[in-house]
Amino acid sequence: MALSKTTNFENHNRQLSDLAKVLSHPARLAILRTLAQNDTLICGEIVSMLPLAQSTVSQHLKELKKHGLIDIENDGPRSCYTINWSNLRDYFSLVEVFVSDLGQSLNASLI
Repeated sequence: MALSKTTNFENHNRQLSDLAKVLSHPARLAILRTLAQNDTLICGEIVSMLPLAQSTVSQHLKELKKHGLIDIENDGPRSCYTINWSNLRDYFSLVEVFVSDLGQSLNASLI
């Protein structure tokens, strides 16, 4: 089986790329903002707060969960969604390192 070309890159670059992909959709950003403002919500509550169909919200929640940005806790028949703050902090640490590296390169090119 042939390896994907992305496997040729360092792990932190692949992780940052995955984060950029999952955050590249405005609906996912809106869902994260909604969860941040409300702590824990069920899907129907998220749907009532956004201009999206239930099936669309469910698909975006699935992607956010797949990438570790949200957690799901079952409360009887309901699934409660929360932000996984630990993973989000880890991802944003990758962003900080990337921006810092670019800044150092920019400063070096100005000298």
